[in-house]
Amino acid sequence: MTETSLTRADLHAVPAAVESRLRMARRVLTICHENPEADALGSALALALALESLGTVATPVCADVVPELYAFMPAIDRFRTAPDPGVDYDLIVVLDCGDLARVGPVLQTHAELFRRVPIVNIDHHKSNPRFGIVNWVDPQAAATCEMVTLLLEHMGVPLDSAGGAVADGLMAGLVMDTATFQHPNVTPRTLRVGASLVAAGAPLSATSRLLYRTKPDAQLRLFGRVLARLESGVDGRLVWSTLTLDDLAATGGVPAFSEGIIDLLGQAKAGEIALLFKEQADETRVSIRTRDGGPDATVLAARWGGGGHARASGATVPLPLATAIPEVLAAARQMLEPAEARA
Repeated sequence: MTETSLTRADLHAVPAAVESRLRMARRVLTICHENPEADALGSALALALALESLGTVATPVCADVVPELYAFMPAIDRFRTAPDPGVDYDLIVVLDCGDLARVGPVLQTHAELFRRVPIVNIDHHKSNPRFGIVNWVDPQAAATCEMVTLLLEHMGVPLDSAGGAVADGLMAGLVMDTATFQHPNVTPRTLRVGASLVAAGAPLSATSRLLYRTKPDAQLRLFGRVLARLESGVDGRLVWSTLTLDDLAATGGVPAFSEGIIDLLGQAKAGEIALLFKEQADETRVSIRTRDGGPDATVLAARWGGGGHARASGATVPLPLATAIPEVLAAARQMLEPAEARA
């Protein structure tokens, strides 16, 4: 066993039903959300590798091709974009998905599989509707990778399994969703989980550098264009910017390069709500950040069927960019009005 800093109370947070389902299964599909980031990828991959170490057949799936940004993660090439047709799965584990639809088009192309096979739902989004036959939803967890680390320790699976790929993947997700342990979602348990992963050999410093301090020139150019059109209102308490399809074309960027822009907007000195509007073909994706102690981002996201966390949420507005922007801004301003009235 690898060294651990976790307490008995930490491990008791793992529901017995989750471990029971995993131990009974023999052919498991682990799937994360489309347009993935490190927490989604790290949790689905680490769990698949851990289950394989126990003799289970496991397939990690993501509907979208893994972005180049995450190529450094060991065993990341194990991901498929669809279930293996040669495997008769007896369990599906959905990770880091605020709702089942977030798995993407796989839900439609393999609808019979998702109807027939039991689903274990492991997630840390406050807005999760508990869609599984077993649900472990912990909004206090900083990342789904935090939860999977607890799960593996509870099951007695060494965190340095698969040549260290398990710990490395979990660390990537933890670093991404905490901004290297800087976000207010970090708890003492999060730090204990991080310490256990470091003890298992996960490279904290290198992972942080690769995720937050290593960017292609095209991504930096994209950041520059978006930040240059920063706007603000409500005495600076509301800040926003836009990322257009033309921006991607002009910089040679890809949609995954938008990762991190919203967190920069959230650094505005007086900002209480930060919004990034991302143009898509016939709709608009909105990323939302709110200041600690400020408005609940999930309340704003829920207006368009989105969700996430109190301080970080997102939604897809079924309107073109030019129409979506004033509608979302009006809703955001309404959330700030009560605070103005008290001033």
